[in-house]
Amino acid sequence: MAQRIDGIIPVMLTPFTDAGEIDYPGLDRLIDWYLDNGADALFAVCQSSEMQFLSLEERVQLAKAVVAKVAGRVPVVVSGHISDDLDAQVEELTAMAATGGDALVLVTNHLDPKNEGTEAFRRHLSHLLERLPRDIPLGLYECPAPYRRLLSDEELRLCIDSGRFVLLKDVSCDLATVERRLAIAEGSGLAIINANAAIARDAMRAGSPGFTGVFTNIHPDLYRWMRLSGDRHPELADELATFLVVAAVSEGLGYPAFAKMYHQRLGTFGSIRCRVIQYDVRERFWALDAVLDKVVAGTDAFRAKIAALPAE
Repeated sequence: MAQRIDGIIPVMLTPFTDAGEIDYPGLDRLIDWYLDNGADALFAVCQSSEMQFLSLEERVQLAKAVVAKVAGRVPVVVSGHISDDLDAQVEELTAMAATGGDALVLVTNHLDPKNEGTEAFRRHLSHLLERLPRDIPLGLYECPAPYRRLLSDEELRLCIDSGRFVLLKDVSCDLATVERRLAIAEGSGLAIINANAAIARDAMRAGSPGFTGVFTNIHPDLYRWMRLSGDRHPELADELATFLVVAAVSEGLGYPAFAKMYHQRLGTFGSIRCRVIQYDVRERFWALDAVLDKVVAGTDAFRAKIAALPAE
């Protein structure tokens, strides 16, 4: 049976130098930070990693670097699935499968690039499953770019019935959909991991075994505590859930540069350079540093409240 991959799964940033090259020493420090702050697995070479702006060679080298640094301490899942052309998809996914990751994640919109429906999805999926190595477990990601392509229940069952998939990064942002998918996947070995902060606590209580939203780049430990201990401290967990929702709204203020500002403050890496953002985030989003100040203060306050709880 394939290794189960669940829990708090940060969607990894890619640190760049000011010159725009991948900052590998900064990447090493970032990985240590994730692992020191509650990550149960890592999702490398994803949208938060700016995968659409990395060459295939860069995607491969980035995945290899993450796998080497993690050294088996937690599972590493990799994507880098950015092409619409099927031959190009086979090339990139085969290359990513060889990087040593514990699972290879397929992006749902590239399985139906023209949004034609289930038959196109089935045809593209079958083509890939016949050509990808059978010894690596697969995942699914409803990536919002270039368009959000949610799985239908029929398509989810199709993936489950293949026996190849262990993980769905759910981007439905809808609790009822998460609950329905959990029921469909029950007993299958497929983990339905919600990625939306607004429903994070409710999805966990419904049975979603983790969280993989963008603010795992700011406070993964708080999501981990909410998952593992929230039901024993419901008032604090509900208060925390509200803070996490409000904090996550700042994703719209120049992410991933916003998260890189946080790590620049921590000393994880030195630059907030992004390839996906070609503008000055501080000029476009006024008082951005003040917003980050409040997110940091709230994060620290909840960490202190949790630390003050009686030992369990």
